[in-house]
Amino acid sequence: MKHIGKAVWNGSLKEGNGIMCTGSGVLLDTPYTFKTRFEGEKGTNPDELIAAAHAGCFAMALSMILGKEGFTPEYLKTKAEVTMDAEKLELTASHI
Repeated sequence: MKHIGKAVWNGSLKEGNGIMCTGSGVLLDTPYTFKTRFEGEKGTNPDELIAAAHAGCFAMALSMILGKEGFTPEYLKTKAEVTMDAEKLELTASHI
């Protein structure tokens, strides 16, 4: 399986802006900026999407593990928090 995500960024880091898209079209030209990523302005950002992906993958994996043991969960609720070193622009942790 292969899945595609795309992004376009225009301009400088602080004054620029970008859009993100997914191959499925769920995200289609979804805007993001320095402010949505680093200053808490309403809107999405790459780090938030990584956290959602981690939470979703974990919930599916746990459901699979429980299923192999004969259990079917009614529901699983998962939260992931990713931490970024803003100086280096690198993700340093993901806690589920």
